[in-house]
Amino acid sequence: MVGPFELREVTAGPIDAPVLRSVSVELPCRGITALAGPSGAGKSTLLRLLNRLDDPVAGDVRWDGTDLASWDPVELRRRVGMVFQRPPVFEGTVLDNLRVASSGLAPEAAATALVRVGLETELSGRTAADLSGGEAQRMCFARAMLTEPAVLLADEPTSSLDGASRRTLESLAADLAAGGMPMLWVSHDVEQLRRLADHVVVLVDGGVAASGSLDELDRHDDPLVRELVGAP
Repeated sequence: MVGPFELREVTAGPIDAPVLRSVSVELPCRGITALAGPSGAGKSTLLRLLNRLDDPVAGDVRWDGTDLASWDPVELRRRVGMVFQRPPVFEGTVLDNLRVASSGLAPEAAATALVRVGLETELSGRTAADLSGGEAQRMCFARAMLTEPAVLLADEPTSSLDGASRRTLESLAADLAAGGMPMLWVSHDVEQLRRLADHVVVLVDGGVAASGSLDELDRHDDPLVRELVGAP
């Protein structure tokens, strides 16, 4: 179990038009923490700070008590994995794609990785470009997991998928989180948020409007916060 991410007076994005402005918030690394809010609020920008795909222009980001600026970015990204909205699929087979994360991966280990994300082992030899959107995204989850990360970031990983594929990935995420893999998950889908989230951080206009459990945010004083978390 690892400690939380902590942002302290973080400003991020273009210097002349920052997306996040003086954000201070703690993001727990347990279960699934959802980042909610309208488009342009800074959800993806915040997520990218957590494995140094971007660095803040002011303030600092800490993880488990350590300033991320002290981490080598490549090593950090093996510890803090990430799955993107559009799954990056490389040339070659599914096995070739998995070996991007683990160069010496044996076929037997690849089969285990595929089963873990609900894919058939026979897909290992298929050309990765021939996978469906849902299959490709699950392959990317498998690839991210091969680095044995301590936490997994997911930036709207189901937004381009159909309903059945979306629910399959939600089930995978819930199973991984229950098995001890904490996630931070960006979503515009309020119904999905309510199915998955153990904790929610609501961003509005580049700042944190609220943070807490769904029960807490359902009773929040700000009606916009209640709307953004789909309060009944």
